[in-house]
Amino acid sequence: MAVISFGGVKERVVTRKEFPLAKARRILKDEVIAIIGYGVQGPAQSLNLKDNGFHVIVGQAPEFKRDWDRAIKDGWVPGKNLFDINTAVNKATVIQMLVSDAAQRAIWPSIKKRLKAGDALYFSHGFSIVYKKQTGVIPPKNVDVIMVAPKGSGTSVRRNFLSGAGINSSYAVAQDYTGRATERCLALGIGIGSGYLFPTTFQHEVYSDLTGERGVLMGCLAGVMEAQYDTFRRHGHTPSEAFNETVEELTQSLIRLVDENGMDWMYSNCSATAQRGALDWKPRFRKAVLPLFEKLYGSVRSGKETARVLSACGGKNYQERLAKELNVIRDSEMWRAGAAVRALRPRQESKVIAKGTKGIAGRRA
Repeated sequence: MAVISFGGVKERVVTRKEFPLAKARRILKDEVIAIIGYGVQGPAQSLNLKDNGFHVIVGQAPEFKRDWDRAIKDGWVPGKNLFDINTAVNKATVIQMLVSDAAQRAIWPSIKKRLKAGDALYFSHGFSIVYKKQTGVIPPKNVDVIMVAPKGSGTSVRRNFLSGAGINSSYAVAQDYTGRATERCLALGIGIGSGYLFPTTFQHEVYSDLTGERGVLMGCLAGVMEAQYDTFRRHGHTPSEAFNETVEELTQSLIRLVDENGMDWMYSNCSATAQRGALDWKPRFRKAVLPLFEKLYGSVRSGKETARVLSACGGKNYQERLAKELNVIRDSEMWRAGAAVRALRPRQESKVIAKGTKGIAGRRA
């Protein structure tokens, strides 16, 4: 492993240099990898593994026609490398549980009785294992239990793979029956296209992931955007101005600067007025939301968030209810304004950015 300093704290990570793709292929050369579920992570991880030369099959319930048809459209062939879930588990030595957390609880009894001694049971989220009292997912002792959790959605995992960048992932081993669990885990992590992998535990992954999704990554971000947009509108600003100052400038400009070189780099390449105001108000926002994040983390750790997920997402009509909730967002004035703004973005060939291209270096922080 490479030893990297993260903010002054030294951690061990696995990069493609220490664990090249050729090594991953060698470790998994006799394995049959079954991707269970062709929903969010399934398409990306299965296609990346396939493109990287691994023996991959897909297990998807045919009655969920939308996902079954999507798998066929992506090139998976029924009876050849696309099967119902039980058949796929019977054929595989690595079972990647990529259905939703609620669905994992539903299919677990069927999965469990088909596991063979020495199989690897793979997750991309610690949910089912950490909250086993609620999910009932308790693996038998004669299988490896491993996790590779990409830090991004399935579409990002696939897009980053195709661009060559990869996406960073965490990994963990909860049970090592074969003595090969760690190398299998890392090989799968490299196989799905991870740029690098950092160690964690199933518990730490699920605590951070559930908090992050409800917080900065999705819930907090959407809520803060709505609050600022509504404030602008109450004070007479037009929808286009409110949206551009709330969302468009963030997604099309500022967050890209943060991605390139960090928050200080973004601050350095904004106006002095923006810098001063942001630096003055940042501590106030931090103070305001810190108690809410502590409450959120406590709710995750206690299992309350898990109970809510299993109760809501496991219902028969969940997709219909979800569609209604998402339609409320889509049909709001803010996001209808966003659709109009996106439609106005110029569509033309990108210009080549080379080492000597002028005007893009920015100020040094």
